[in-house]
Amino acid sequence: MRSLLTAATISLAFTLFLTPLFIRLFEKLGWGQVIRTPEDAHNPSHHAKRGTPTMGGVVFILGSIVGYVVGTLTGGAPPTISGLLVIWMMVGFGVVGFIDDFMKVRQQRSLGLSGWRKIVGQVLVAVPFGILALNFPNTYGQTPASPYVSFFRDIPVLSFMALGVIVGWIVYLVWVSFISVAWSNATNLTDGLDGLATGAGIFTISALSLVTFWQFQQRCMSNALVDSYVNACYPTRDPMDLTIVAASFVGALVGFLWWNAPKAKIFMGDVGSMAIGGVIAAMGILSRTELLTVIIAGVFIIGPGSVILQRYYFKATGGKRLFLMSPFHHHLEMRGWPEITIVVRMWIIAGMLAVTGVGLFYVAWLAAL
Repeated sequence: MRSLLTAATISLAFTLFLTPLFIRLFEKLGWGQVIRTPEDAHNPSHHAKRGTPTMGGVVFILGSIVGYVVGTLTGGAPPTISGLLVIWMMVGFGVVGFIDDFMKVRQQRSLGLSGWRKIVGQVLVAVPFGILALNFPNTYGQTPASPYVSFFRDIPVLSFMALGVIVGWIVYLVWVSFISVAWSNATNLTDGLDGLATGAGIFTISALSLVTFWQFQQRCMSNALVDSYVNACYPTRDPMDLTIVAASFVGALVGFLWWNAPKAKIFMGDVGSMAIGGVIAAMGILSRTELLTVIIAGVFIIGPGSVILQRYYFKATGGKRLFLMSPFHHHLEMRGWPEITIVVRMWIIAGMLAVTGVGLFYVAWLAAL
């Protein structure tokens, strides 16, 4: 518990007090936000935000790492492979986003990496994660991830390895890559208004940390329990370390939100939004709650869902639009909603979905007793 509190506090202090220094640094480097122009896409008027320092995700990524390292080393709970895998996804996806942001800033256009290049970069991060996550068993034979599709727990009938070792590994890595790419791009699309993705990320990852903390309280402590975990305990390899790394990330986001809330002094950029998606994907996979995460992080599905609906409706109706603009939060802007109203109401939705997911998780545990 000391590691948990230390990690969250250090991360919070890092971003809360050091973000102004990064703002001045980014201004000197010329890392200002590029606003979409008419030739790129139609967008609500955000021209007043042009030049606001961006790539602020670097700040909370660094804050999360510092908080996690200090918390684990000083709290008597050294880092585990599970925590390091979450860091890998956060940093790896952040690097892909950083390259995208840097190209935009350098070219002074809102077009960075192409869609496919971005996906290739994300897959190059997700595949090593997936491989490592099925190795490093502890004394009970528990690996960070599992070769099953999971909801509240692993679903025994949905085993990738039932397809054979080679085919099973291929399908498993495709599954991990799909989850990772989907969440990374979903959070990226949600990041369009001051503080929106930051606040939603705080609710979502806090809920995932509650899930892993409960798994720590109900963890399998013997091989006999591992064999009968469906009704006895959770076989998550390092639930407490997952809670610590999630708490450090949430602490960093809270401190960053102080400067990112409307009217933002700094934007997170793709480096930040993709890092949030990487953490969500990693936490879902390593806590063995991939499908439950769809509910907990459901607010991040609204944006990409509206984009998909817009595209198919446009094709099906011969050019008509379902929304004035997608993602959905820009549709609300076009309808005249104030930015702060949209952001706060999206936060409320994020909180309700996060609470619903955690509630369902607890009810499933009660039902398994």
